[in-house]
Amino acid sequence: MTNALGRHVLLEFYGCPPGTLTSTEYVEDVLVGAARVSNAHIVNHLFHQFLPYGVSGVVVIEESHYTIHTWPEHGYAAIDLFTCSDDVDIEAAIQYLKKHFRPSRIEKVKVDRGVNFKLEAV
Repeated sequence: MTNALGRHVLLEFYGCPPGTLTSTEYVEDVLVGAARVSNAHIVNHLFHQFLPYGVSGVVVIEESHYTIHTWPEHGYAAIDLFTCSDDVDIEAAIQYLKKHFRPSRIEKVKVDRGVNFKLEAV
């Protein structure tokens, strides 16, 4: 990581098979699995099924969080991977997510967070 406090990767997954984005259990298993393979330390996770479809969820990790929101009817998932540790392997998480959600196209934006952070004496 550069001089930033954290690294935030925003993923746009397009063309996913709708079945990979519909089930809360499946989406939760995949996001938790991505945290595990990236060496993140999981604190807790919470997922919610929307009606008629779609899933939102968060995996809180000691190093920050992984989140997802799915639109199965559009084959689309918005995924955020945020970490403040160089020990978390974001690329391993991305490869795991790609394998399980099977998007036909991905857009990725990397944002350094807290770049201008300075400690101030109190």
